[in-house]
Amino acid sequence: MLLVLTGCGSSTQHLGAAEPARAPATTAAPAGTSTSLGSAPQGIVYDPSTHQLAVAVHDPYRLLLLDSRTLAVRRSVPLDGKARHLQIGGGRVLVPVETANQLVQVPLDGGPVVTTRVQRHPHDATIAPNGDVFVGNEFSGSISLVRDGRLVRSVKGPQQPGGVHAFGDQLAVVDVGSFTVSVYTDSLRRVARHSAGAGPTHGVLVGDDHFVVADTRGGDLLLFGLNPLRRLDRVHVGHSPYGMAGDESTGTAWVSLTGSNRLVGYRVDGDRLVRTSSYATVRQPDTVAVAPGGHDLWVTGTADGVIEHIAR
Repeated sequence: MLLVLTGCGSSTQHLGAAEPARAPATTAAPAGTSTSLGSAPQGIVYDPSTHQLAVAVHDPYRLLLLDSRTLAVRRSVPLDGKARHLQIGGGRVLVPVETANQLVQVPLDGGPVVTTRVQRHPHDATIAPNGDVFVGNEFSGSISLVRDGRLVRSVKGPQQPGGVHAFGDQLAVVDVGSFTVSVYTDSLRRVARHSAGAGPTHGVLVGDDHFVVADTRGGDLLLFGLNPLRRLDRVHVGHSPYGMAGDESTGTAWVSLTGSNRLVGYRVDGDRLVRTSSYATVRQPDTVAVAPGGHDLWVTGTADGVIEHIAR
């Protein structure tokens, strides 16, 4: 197993998992148009085949499916607890419900919802090309494999898994407890691990073997190559980067800066990250979605219960 842990010392690890900053009041008008949605939207993802947005909201806990053009609600699905991060694949939304220890799969075509009990505090979930779903259980230190709605097995490994992403027959896992990125096979065997700053939280795939990680506590964006796992670049952005959306068609990572209410875009140029865009956002921009090509972006304003649409 490839193991590179330079700079991953105990001086910061005792701090635990990083969280988004508590955003200040906005000082600039948001770049996009804002629409009221519901209490504390946090978790958003876009499906290009149906032109729908999926958004998790609180009070009561629900998953909303929206028309991405009008933001009208097409479907509202009750949840048994809080969800903060969403992914889409195989025609369905993957909803890890943290406080209910559930993976909820919501078909985008209006079909029946499938609920699977997993382990403690599932934070993120991803789908492999063969339809298998992998769930990172943050408080169990494990990854669960769900197949056809059934829990197949759970394997200990990461100390505290945050973001998880399937690529080919492997997984990239951001460990918010050990401040590392790991690569696992689809049999859940870890084959590589690398340090990832002072407090990483999430990552996004941006194409061509590239994976961008937000070091939320350190205020950096880290660019990794995945085969083999290696760090290629590090860019300081400050302001607690947290919400992320990857556009593989343009090789761009869109990242919210929760400490300054901004959204920035960084494109991969060779093995470097180059900033291309910066926009003012609504308050507390915890999560982000992007349409392929990057012409439409959506940001959740978690503090004020709104969604911002930025048309480029």
